Amino acid sequence: MSEGRTPLTLTASPVQHAPAGTAAWVAIVAAGVSAGLHLWKLPAALPLVQAEMGFSLLFAGVLLGVFQGAGILAGLLVSFLSELIGQRRILVAGLLFLVVGSVLGAVSTQTGVLLVSRVLEGLGFILPAVVGPGLIRSHAPAASLNRAFGWWSSFQGIAILTGLIGSAFFLQVASWQALWLLMAALSLVPVVLVVRFVPTDVHTGSRRAVPGLKRIGVTVRSGRVWIAGLVFACYTVQWTAVLGFLPTIYEQGGVEGVGPGVLTAVVGGMNAVGALATGGLMQRGVPARMLINLGFGLMAVTGVLTFALDWSWVSGGMSWQLLCIILFSCAGALVPTTLTRMAVELVPAGGSASATMGLMQQIFNIGNFAGPVAIAWLATATGGWSATWWMTSGFAALGILLALALSERRLGLQLVQT
Repeated sequence: MSEGRTPLTLTASPVQHAPAGTAAWVAIVAAGVSAGLHLWKLPAALPLVQAEMGFSLLFAGVLLGVFQGAGILAGLLVSFLSELIGQRRILVAGLLFLVVGSVLGAVSTQTGVLLVSRVLEGLGFILPAVVGPGLIRSHAPAASLNRAFGWWSSFQGIAILTGLIGSAFFLQVASWQALWLLMAALSLVPVVLVVRFVPTDVHTGSRRAVPGLKRIGVTVRSGRVWIAGLVFACYTVQWTAVLGFLPTIYEQGGVEGVGPGVLTAVVGGMNAVGALATGGLMQRGVPARMLINLGFGLMAVTGVLTFALDWSWVSGGMSWQLLCIILFSCAGALVPTTLTRMAVELVPAGGSASATMGLMQQIFNIGNFAGPVAIAWLATATGGWSATWWMTSGFAALGILLALALSERRLGLQLVQT
């Protein structure tokens, strides 16, 4: 059967392993949240780190974006390793990379060492990100599959809500180095959960190398996987950039103490709320492209309202601006949640689920890397953050155009109730 005629539905289909129950996918989501904490521990601490080490705003953007460097380069390699040694082992290895990278960052005294530590943490992040959806697909009960994917898609928002609020208060009484060590310790917790509740890998070993490479090759040649990754990148390039610099934006706007971290945490947490709500919409059969277009459309509108308008002339302007950026984050969750759920169904005949997610990760992590750098360049070139809406609106429009190729009619795909 050709790729273009492969019927796809977002319903339960035969999987490699028997479902292991709720505890397994909860442990996998916990691993994702742990990985997300390492990504989002930096924004709240960035002003302190920048003041201590004396680097520029542009380097701060690189420091935020380089975390995604491993995702840009290693997504398909991770998928091949998962075929070779198993997805569960890859998940545990990722958590251990996070521990090592965070400890190295805590003891770093030079920007170069700190940059290397963020690369290691980025590698620790990409490993769970690639294998997580496939593990959930394999081990979550069919009746709760959409709900499990909704929770998986919300791990970033959960990490922001807990990480930024916790970091903001923690940094009032301790150094950023102590925060790095705390995050390293916390990453050991999901290791125990995964080992305890996620079934061990089966059918792994060197004999699977050639078949694994063939499946990856089939996946790489799939046009719809590339398009889905590009659509995803149109989301990440704007969301990661805005959320990454939001504490800095609030601090420059006069918000002091724990305020910038708490406000950013609220904004990020609403992304988790949006992801869980999207899971419910998918369960009710709302078409995928409708969800994607709605998410991008609302991001474009709220991006303009947040950054193009001068809220200082409006009574209670900061509260209204905060509401706009909350809606930006909440509505934006429609895009990654839908695409993550679609990823395990976009696997071409003879392809690999982990390679599908790995390729998408490589593509959309370009957006994660480029976003902070682009927004820092815009702010530097224009002397403020008001031009941010140029980027958010432009990529939202591009995402809508690309999503035309992911229509249910063209892919034979439907979001139906399970």
